[in-house]
Amino acid sequence: MAAATLSAADAEKLNNLKSAVAGLNHISENEKTGFVNLVARYLSGEAQHVEWSKIQTPTDEVVVPYESLAPAPHDPVETKKLLDKLVVLKLNGGLGTTMGCTGPKSVIEVRNGMTFLDLIVIQIENLNSKYGCNVPLLLMNSFNTHDDTLKIVEKYSSSNIEIHTFNQSQYPRLVVDDFSPLPSKGQTGKDGWYPPGHGDVFPSLKNSGKLDALLSQGKEYVFVANSDNLGAVVDSKILNHLVCNQNEYCMEVTPKTLADVKGGTLISYEGRVQLLEIAQVPDEHVNEFKSIEKFKIFNTNNLWVNLKAIKKLLEADALKMEIIPNPKEVDGVKVLQLETAAGAAIRFFDNAIGINVPRSRFLPVKATSDLLLVQSDLYILENGFVIRNKARTNPANPSIELGPEFKKVGNFLSRFKSIPSIIELDSLKVTGDVWLGTGVTLKGRVIIVAKPGVKLEIPDGAVLENKEINGPEDL
Repeated sequence: MAAATLSAADAEKLNNLKSAVAGLNHISENEKTGFVNLVARYLSGEAQHVEWSKIQTPTDEVVVPYESLAPAPHDPVETKKLLDKLVVLKLNGGLGTTMGCTGPKSVIEVRNGMTFLDLIVIQIENLNSKYGCNVPLLLMNSFNTHDDTLKIVEKYSSSNIEIHTFNQSQYPRLVVDDFSPLPSKGQTGKDGWYPPGHGDVFPSLKNSGKLDALLSQGKEYVFVANSDNLGAVVDSKILNHLVCNQNEYCMEVTPKTLADVKGGTLISYEGRVQLLEIAQVPDEHVNEFKSIEKFKIFNTNNLWVNLKAIKKLLEADALKMEIIPNPKEVDGVKVLQLETAAGAAIRFFDNAIGINVPRSRFLPVKATSDLLLVQSDLYILENGFVIRNKARTNPANPSIELGPEFKKVGNFLSRFKSIPSIIELDSLKVTGDVWLGTGVTLKGRVIIVAKPGVKLEIPDGAVLENKEINGPEDL
């Protein structure tokens, strides 16, 4: 199909690539086919161009306000029936490298010595115990996290929760110069390969055999979310709405703040709902895209998808999400990773909707500044759920900016003897060689900047309110 639109030069490129990929023994036939098809689509330039004038703001029928959802069933028997249709899938392919950790990101300790994965397991265990249902947990790993994750999940073997792991595809990085796969250039280690983004969740579910297994158990919906989003918990109200209204796909969106201006948004386009990402926006409209006035919501990447619909679309080869080219460099060689995003699949599903959810369902931990928030007294831990402390009256979280000295989790934990109280904090900026004692309280706007070469220690029990501190004399 795609090959018909290729130039002679590109067709030759693709043929050479096919032969080279055929000789890669590390990966399955499914992965080889998937990769070659992705490259063919990329070469045919079928990138979908958005005509700006056709973009419409979605109505409340398409992006449903969470407050307008019918309540979940009161009867525990009905709730059990509902939850037995559900599978929870966490995207577990990411490493904790940006935060200075080795291994899967989901094993970073978030709170009270518990990791992301511990909290997820406790939440689902509580659900299964409370209603007598069987909600399984699926972890989609990448080749980067697979081996470690298998060892880690052993510790949950006695819990009342079925845990399944499967791997997302492993594709070869493309050498830009001659369009050959990097591994056939002798780069046989992990650097020769990449996981092709979370849009790959759909084919990988099918290729691993998990999709058919779940359907045969009577499962109907999968709730997909990033493993580092502490707010992505099972919500029977959302599930109930989808089942009652036969929505094949639902994306949870939430109102944008100035921190989220780059996030993808939902639009109505030619009668269908679809995701608009910043990469698809023509340069002259980027500022408009970032404005909170016109595009008021963004994608949390909490997605609810009907399993039968996934199977049907995959069998028809109809899930052709926008390709995101991600250029990288490996040992001085320029390479290309072609990726897709799961949120972009929304336009292929029937009766797809967004639900405009409260911000509490979006609590990602991407950096140590986020870790500071969730480990502090702004949140409390209840049954595995990280819940906002009612003592804070301001609905927005304080803005936190930590310098490079705090970037790695190890450094962050050693520089804060204990996490300060920040219930009344509006904003914090800390940079330089700063060390905080135990029981420190921060209020209002606090700036702590150590001068180069100066070690700045904030004493135990200090209360800093609307202060700028550049040296011991300011304390």
